[in-house]
Amino acid sequence: MIVIKYGGNAMKSLELRRAITAEIASLRGQEDVVIVHGGGPVIEQNLKARNIPSEFKRGLRVTTPEVMDVTEQALTRLSKELAQDLGNAIGLSGRDMKLLVGNTVAEDLGRVGLIHTVNTELLHKLAGIGITPVIACVGTDENGDALNVNADWAAGAVAGALNAPILYLTDVDGVYTNYPDPESLAPQLTRADIEKGIQDGWIAGGMIPKVEAALHALDKGAPSATIGSGMRSGVLREMVGGARGTRIVP
Repeated sequence: MIVIKYGGNAMKSLELRRAITAEIASLRGQEDVVIVHGGGPVIEQNLKARNIPSEFKRGLRVTTPEVMDVTEQALTRLSKELAQDLGNAIGLSGRDMKLLVGNTVAEDLGRVGLIHTVNTELLHKLAGIGITPVIACVGTDENGDALNVNADWAAGAVAGALNAPILYLTDVDGVYTNYPDPESLAPQLTRADIEKGIQDGWIAGGMIPKVEAALHALDKGAPSATIGSGMRSGVLREMVGGARGTRIVP
């Protein structure tokens, strides 16, 4: 089994989204796939349509009850659309059968949560009958209330619980030691490499939360995490085989 985190930025083009989902569908001949997706641009579009302001703290969207309602509606609809694109798939959120259970992380962030329990039995049963789970990054707390969960970390929790490798499809080809020199793309990094990269400054900006999410997946039990581009078709199978992207190992 393999977990694929599909980022919101990689879904901006409907044509590209359908090309990538077709590639994911073709992977299912090799192994079972679980998809966890975000949808920041879709959430932002829906909030603007309702004149609801967005506020970010520490890189996370402050999630009031009103923002949570819009987020859940947008992401669950997107999961249904992705499942339809894939075929033999089902769109889910973490609220379905307590698939993703967690707790809020800080009072000033509102309904932002972190996952501590994954219903792996449900995922294995769906895979066993040939259905691909497509999971929106909405969780639930112990009281049944919705949580807005960072998609990278939600995917890491799922991969860890399944002890499965994870692919992070994002808007870059991987981790560079001297960005943007293409020759500096790192094929593999360890935790020690990443810690040194952050300290020395060649891992910076938006790449830091990506590698931290990958390390989180390893901490939870995933054997490896690969960061690579979901912005063009034709590379996904190479990422699975380790020929593309940056593979992060313990």
